[in-house]
Amino acid sequence: MPSVESGLEALLRRRAALLRGRRVGLLAHQASVDARLEHAVTLLRDVRGATLVRLFAPEHGVWGAAQDHAPVGRARDPVTGLPVWSLYGARRAPTPVMLRGLDALVVDLQDVGARYYTFAWTMVLAMRACARAGVAVVVLDRPNPLGGARVEGNVPDPAFASFVGLHPLPARHGLTLGELARWANARHGIGCDLTVVPMRGWRRAMLWEDTGLPWVAPSPNMPTPDTARVYPGGCLVEGTNLSEGRGTTRPFEWVGAPYLDCHRYARALNGLGLPGVVFRPARFRPTFHKWAGRLCDGVQVHVTDRASFTPFAAGLALLAVARRQAPGRFAWRRPPYEFERKRLPIDILCGSDAIRRALERGVALRALARSWRGDLARWRRARAPFLLY
Repeated sequence: MPSVESGLEALLRRRAALLRGRRVGLLAHQASVDARLEHAVTLLRDVRGATLVRLFAPEHGVWGAAQDHAPVGRARDPVTGLPVWSLYGARRAPTPVMLRGLDALVVDLQDVGARYYTFAWTMVLAMRACARAGVAVVVLDRPNPLGGARVEGNVPDPAFASFVGLHPLPARHGLTLGELARWANARHGIGCDLTVVPMRGWRRAMLWEDTGLPWVAPSPNMPTPDTARVYPGGCLVEGTNLSEGRGTTRPFEWVGAPYLDCHRYARALNGLGLPGVVFRPARFRPTFHKWAGRLCDGVQVHVTDRASFTPFAAGLALLAVARRQAPGRFAWRRPPYEFERKRLPIDILCGSDAIRRALERGVALRALARSWRGDLARWRRARAPFLLY
């Protein structure tokens, strides 16, 4: 038996009265399942006294078929016949028409604990729209796969706000989605009628493997909890011409390019002495995305100690060493990226241009990490009132 009960299960077992007598919309994806892998769409459709009338799709769609950055179109759910409105494309927030006739919007999304993962920001934009429309929001909480005790990375400059960071959060923020909703609602002036249905049995020190819950990939390139573990650093690779392993069986764990020497790259990375990780020389050939069909030299990121591993630092190391070893070939990716058409993707991922400029100057990674210690301490204090566990 799982040691953790998700917010979806808590709602169905004890809090179903929240939905009775209400016309309900559901914002969900393919990982919105209970411990028996039953999906929220069919489970909420069967709640007595509630009427599920429409679905909302984040990035990748309700069923997770769309690849990264692919617009999600309006559709009809093949199981229930309900209309599915897209929140990833020309519009990323529900319009008044989409919300018309709803009493409540239920949000059930498995997040991965990193600032760049777009599901949290889809939720925040939906909360803003619901506040304007007078629609209540019910967030069904789920575990943060990275746990909720450790935080890491810089806190962004609000001037660099984007769809991979609408509000300033550390790269590894240490919140569940329900806690993030509470924080955004109070600290960023949303003011919606918000109810978070908490989990039972979850503790902040838990990693995904401790929960006993089944893993369903919340997006096509998040196949395992191992992927989520490296993602707070691996996603930074998207801001470069390095392959982040999309088009392989190990996205975000395999990183490389045709212009690198995998053995030299691995030696330099291991020489940094980063905690809880070994970089193994690796060669791979992506079937799509960057360097599709080309043999890439690079590394696989092997996490050897989950407790001490610092994914954001590891991600910065992957960029810094590649740039140093191939200065004429390494390049920052150009926009557009996640609906941003002017700023460099690496800058909106970092929430600042300071990190890119520091890497270009050759600033040591330890010095970079020291520069945001104060911001992280302030973040821990700021998040404290919104913690549920």
